[in-house]
Amino acid sequence: MSEIPTRPTLNRRYRMQWEEVQGCYVLLYPEGMVKLNASASAILKRCDGSRDVATIITEIEEEFRTEGLTADVQGMLRLAFERDWIQ
Repeated sequence: MSEIPTRPTLNRRYRMQWEEVQGCYVLLYPEGMVKLNASASAILKRCDGSRDVATIITEIEEEFRTEGLTADVQGMLRLAFERDWIQ
């Protein structure tokens, strides 16, 4: 398993933005685009280098008004790290 960065930040090669035509947030990069669902975009928006993983989890649980999302958030962060979306 890949180690998630302590304070993840979006890779500079990617730009996250709302895409009106797609109706969702996307990650843009020179070779294409990745469509993000609501939870993935909520997590990646917080990957700005100022928050640690525990803070991201807490904020996501507050935003979605639920508890027990640690494994889900860590899983998304691990996937994003493996795909080089975050550093």
